[in-house]
Amino acid sequence: MRVLLLKEPREEHSGPDPYIKELISYGHEATLIPVLSFKFVSLNTLSDKLFQPDKHGGLIFTSPRAVEAVRMCLKTEERGEEWNSCIKDRWNAKSVYVVGKATAALVRDLGLNPLGEDTGTADVLSRLILEREDTNILPLLFPCGSIKREVLPTALRENGVPLETLTVYQTAEHPDLEKNLKNYFTEQGIPASVAFFSPSGVKFCLEVVRRLSGEELTRIKFAAIGPTTADAMVAEGLRVSCAADRPTAEHLAAGIAKALQ
Repeated sequence: MRVLLLKEPREEHSGPDPYIKELISYGHEATLIPVLSFKFVSLNTLSDKLFQPDKHGGLIFTSPRAVEAVRMCLKTEERGEEWNSCIKDRWNAKSVYVVGKATAALVRDLGLNPLGEDTGTADVLSRLILEREDTNILPLLFPCGSIKREVLPTALRENGVPLETLTVYQTAEHPDLEKNLKNYFTEQGIPASVAFFSPSGVKFCLEVVRRLSGEELTRIKFAAIGPTTADAMVAEGLRVSCAADRPTAEHLAAGIAKALQ
């Protein structure tokens, strides 16, 4: 059966998309349509902060794009050498927190040691941070996107753990989203399942998917990568057929396969 994945593609150097691979293993045909576009901002400010680790108590990454922003700060030969020779080790002497395996893998590529890759959500990560940190640490540096949930900042603030957020990328609808969706529905028809990967994806895609599906909408099995996305879908009146137990390709593919039986 055909499955439509509304998500960003993996970085080119990191191999085939694991969600497509997992769904193929269940005998399904998966297509990926990018939903979001990103514009990086405040990279000079981020770079200054990255190269002064003594001013912060640690790092927090909740998205691959935030890690990508760091990598962009290290592009010059001089900065890259300084990072590898001493700066990354000074960060590794502190805590580097992450949500999810994809973000953790990118953080390792920077030479950092991630904590929390099995947390899966910002809510669970915030509990891990609160278990490990106290209120007298230096502020944790949190590079993030313009559209972020306030769960983690609120939890840390309410418990007195200092946090410094810095918006390093702005999120917008992918310029070709509607065109790509129309092409997909025209060429491949109504998919058996549609998977959403973020509340932003729900916001930008749902109206178009509804319009293109028409009366067939109720036959589609809608899947969510996790509880936050599922909540956004329910708020829009969608019936969620499955939500991944954890935000991994294996868990989502298993959920979709079960829903399509």
